[in-house]
Amino acid sequence: MSTSASSVVTPALLDRLVAEAKAVRARAYAPYSKYRVGAAIATASGNVFRGCNVENASYGATICAERSAIVQMVASGDDKPVACAIATFGASPGSPCGICRQVLVEFAREMPVVLVSENDAGEETRRDTSLGALLPDAFVSF
Repeated sequence: MSTSASSVVTPALLDRLVAEAKAVRARAYAPYSKYRVGAAIATASGNVFRGCNVENASYGATICAERSAIVQMVASGDDKPVACAIATFGASPGSPCGICRQVLVEFAREMPVVLVSENDAGEETRRDTSLGALLPDAFVSF
């Protein structure tokens, strides 16, 4: 991450992304797995893009929350993510799938990633990591 990008990533921004990811998680379309996921991505320009998983009876057509947020970012004309939060339900936070990790690294080789989950009692678990830690040997062509 460049110095300018890292200067915009504050604890307050990460907390905002967590709140945004949790809010959009409620909109997930997950009739098959029942596993709702929300993602929020902040960009260097100050925008925040949200996405949720959208399942399909043909499982290969399912769109993950992280890719949904990236698509929103690209469609808006933005292309410099600086931080991401992903919200799931369960005893421990879910982590992006391999495809989502690779799609994220297409736009940012390194950025903070916050993973949060909420259990049945409403208790939250949070794990702060980075894209580089999640995909240390990413395939890149640039």
